[in-house]
Amino acid sequence: MTQGLFEGNVDLHTALTAILPTLIISLVVAFAVGRLARRLLVSILGDQLSVTSPLVRGPLRLFSVAAFLLCSAVLIFPAFELAGVRSRTGVQMRTIGEWALKHGVKISLIVLFAYGLIRTTTLLVRRFEHEVSKGTSLDALERAKRARTLGSLVSNVSRISISGVAILMVLNEFDINIAPVLTGAGIAGLAVGFGAQTLVRDIISGFFMILEDQVRVGDSAAINGIGGLVEQINLRTIVLRDEEGTLHVFPNGSINTLANKSKDFSFYVISLAIPYHENVERVTKLLREVGAGLQRDPYFGTFILAPVEIMGIDAFAEWSMQLKLRIKTVPQKQYEVGRELRKRIRETFDANNVAVPFPERIVAVREGADPRPEPMSQ
Repeated sequence: MTQGLFEGNVDLHTALTAILPTLIISLVVAFAVGRLARRLLVSILGDQLSVTSPLVRGPLRLFSVAAFLLCSAVLIFPAFELAGVRSRTGVQMRTIGEWALKHGVKISLIVLFAYGLIRTTTLLVRRFEHEVSKGTSLDALERAKRARTLGSLVSNVSRISISGVAILMVLNEFDINIAPVLTGAGIAGLAVGFGAQTLVRDIISGFFMILEDQVRVGDSAAINGIGGLVEQINLRTIVLRDEEGTLHVFPNGSINTLANKSKDFSFYVISLAIPYHENVERVTKLLREVGAGLQRDPYFGTFILAPVEIMGIDAFAEWSMQLKLRIKTVPQKQYEVGRELRKRIRETFDANNVAVPFPERIVAVREGADPRPEPMSQ
């Protein structure tokens, strides 16, 4: 059998000298291909990928095994040539050398250039986010939110685009006709345009939502009546987590109402019930003193943008008057400031004997009237 493959006899020492290095190199290449495929899947799918899932481990193992077999088949006969035995078939050293000079250098340059371009884009995005986020003012915090949103989108789109173009160029260097791939991509684009109108609507809606800066990552928003914190903004979906920790995913095309509760500033509104017999001016003066004291606080004062605003009597209830007031804060700090304001209002009212309203009933008895009920007639 060996005489049909090689010119001359092949002893055990020569065979081991050729086969062992070939297997080691093939294992290294297979491991590198598996790691590269995993990183590519992670970059495309993000945190949604679970590398322990059988649906993911199967394709990764297939890539590794295919790379191992292909590398072994290509290198085994040149390895025998280096061991001193000339092969009658298979890939020759001269063929590998010519291919490496003609195509191998180009493939290496394509891979290095693509990797460098991806890394450069990532660094530029991080630099952009860092420069935009400088400062501690409210405007800087708002710019930082928008920078994170745009940065994540640019990084994902550029990574996928550059990787796709690089793969097509490498396939072309392997003399694989990429025209059917491009034709299939065009047909797939038409199919998406006609058959996946919902997907196209989601992507277009997401693009304009990001372009118009309607909502950013980190904003407190209510989407279709569900409130929470925005965790991700993608071209197709927006991810919201509510106060109970539940994760809500909304397709961008299905968003009917979007209320951003942390755009530029926030208000904490209190409808305060006070008894009818209390002096409104006295209560208003106490509330202003409480607001001024809270604004001077070294911790809470950094979140307050304006003094407490007393809006006046808003309604008359059966046993109290409703006095409405509000305080302006930085985004997402209105609830923390509001709870502290309520606590201080209660302490101030107790210290100044401001009564707490409660239901009252006034019973009037006419003088000389018989309090006994009248007998019922037969």
